[in-house]
Amino acid sequence: MSGTSVIIVAAGAGTRFGEMKQFAYLRAKPVLEWTLERFEAHAGVGAVALVLPDENDLKHYRMRYPKIIDIVRGGDRRQDSVWQGFRLLSAVGPEIVLIHDGARPLVPADLISRVIEAARADGAAVPVLAVEDTLKEVRDGRVTGTVDRTLLFRAQTPQGFRYDVLKKALDAARKDRFYGTDEAALVERLGLPVTAVPGDPRNIKITTPVDIPIAEALLDA
Repeated sequence: MSGTSVIIVAAGAGTRFGEMKQFAYLRAKPVLEWTLERFEAHAGVGAVALVLPDENDLKHYRMRYPKIIDIVRGGDRRQDSVWQGFRLLSAVGPEIVLIHDGARPLVPADLISRVIEAARADGAAVPVLAVEDTLKEVRDGRVTGTVDRTLLFRAQTPQGFRYDVLKKALDAARKDRFYGTDEAALVERLGLPVTAVPGDPRNIKITTPVDIPIAEALLDA
């Protein structure tokens, strides 16, 4: 096996955004297309598996982004969507698999490279950012304590894995009917190491409408 493939997960309904955020316009094009351009331009990425709400747009996307090998419809949950995308990569047989949110359109090329390198060296890697705000534990509307934030980090994507590590983690999760909040959690539960890679504050996720002008400002930064 050789090379790196990426699963771009863009099948969400966008409940908090009010519409499918991956298709919301950022400047003159949809958020998802900004995301696809980042990986299309990255020399270290050889193939893209795209997970969408509807898999019937393959011709449209392939014409614009030749690295796309196929499109598949997403599942009920994010993890189901990742599994569907992962199945598309069996014929490619990559050494490294990246998983990236379609709604993170500003991922820098150097971050992609660093995640690939760490995943190749250690088996699994996740970009993280330190938590800057003071964190409070709250129960029934009352503050019950202050959490030590020095040990807490916010996870970003792309998360990167050696193909065999990710397959083992996904297979075990499906067998046990376990759902994690991200793919790294599936690896962690097997007791396998996950390397923390410094993330990038520009790599924001479009979640609510206010994130669009923030992303536009970052494009100009």
